[in-house]
Amino acid sequence: MPRATTSPVDQRAIADADLLTSTLADGAHPIIEVARLRKAYGSTVALEDVSFAIVEGEIFGILGPNGAGKTTTVECLSGLRVPDSGTVRVLGLDPQHSRHAVRASVGVQLQEGSMPAKLTVRELVDLFASFYANPLDATELLELLGLTAKCDDYYKRLSGGQKQRLSIALALIGNPKVAILDELTTGLDPQARRETWSLIEGVRDRGVTIVLVTHFMDEAERLCDRVALIDSGRVIAIDTPAGLAEREGGGNHMRFHPSRPVDDSLLTGLREVDRLEHQGDRIVVSGTGDLLGAVISALATAGTEAKDVRLESSTLEDAFVRLTEHPSETSEEDGRR
Repeated sequence: MPRATTSPVDQRAIADADLLTSTLADGAHPIIEVARLRKAYGSTVALEDVSFAIVEGEIFGILGPNGAGKTTTVECLSGLRVPDSGTVRVLGLDPQHSRHAVRASVGVQLQEGSMPAKLTVRELVDLFASFYANPLDATELLELLGLTAKCDDYYKRLSGGQKQRLSIALALIGNPKVAILDELTTGLDPQARRETWSLIEGVRDRGVTIVLVTHFMDEAERLCDRVALIDSGRVIAIDTPAGLAEREGGGNHMRFHPSRPVDDSLLTGLREVDRLEHQGDRIVVSGTGDLLGAVISALATAGTEAKDVRLESSTLEDAFVRLTEHPSETSEEDGRR
């Protein structure tokens, strides 16, 4: 299935669902629409005026710091949580008013979950399949997810990676049109994470729209067609991972060890330099244009040499840090330097 494309969208400019869906690529069909969603727990506001649309057939990432409201958002999408205000439409249905119809078409893998320790993999999959009118073939699904050899193993004996594969199987056994996966690879080793990524790409290729909650930037860059960045309960940006990195990541980054100490003003005064950070005895400068040439030239004029130079393009992680950095945090860091 071709990956969805969309022009850059600054979520702060979105006023309502009509404007939101107008930003999607021509011919793109929104399968999920969220407009002005709000949810509070007592005096704590978890979500405030959250709006976005998800295109049929894409992998849509929801990113944000811990406590930003990511899980509350997807719980509202799946009907597990009742929003205080705003609208949610999944396949054109309200998850609260059409709860059974939505749950029949949406598979959910929650951030934290546990299964009966002494049920086998096959027993769990068969149990979940019994909840749906038109489930997938359990044998085929277990083979797809690499669990055939573990069919007769108790849940308690599965490794972390195998439990994650099983959680995907349980989310997909109902033959959903939408799968919501919350912090899918937390706690997995690098090899298990990459194997899980390949599985998710295969699921999307079978026609399932995926909502992926993650705090791993490399995971979002690998899997997601678009991402929504949530901070303090608000969506602050929506774009492709590459688009967001380019737009908000701060340009290029040059990392080096100076041969001797230099005054920061030597580099921050350059028009090519937008930002300077210290990472131990390493200096990181971010900027645009001929950043490398400008920095090398300025250092040479001051009789200093740049050693162990690395030049990197902006990443999604750079954009994430810049967009979620709060002034108070920056002031505290500056005060400690």
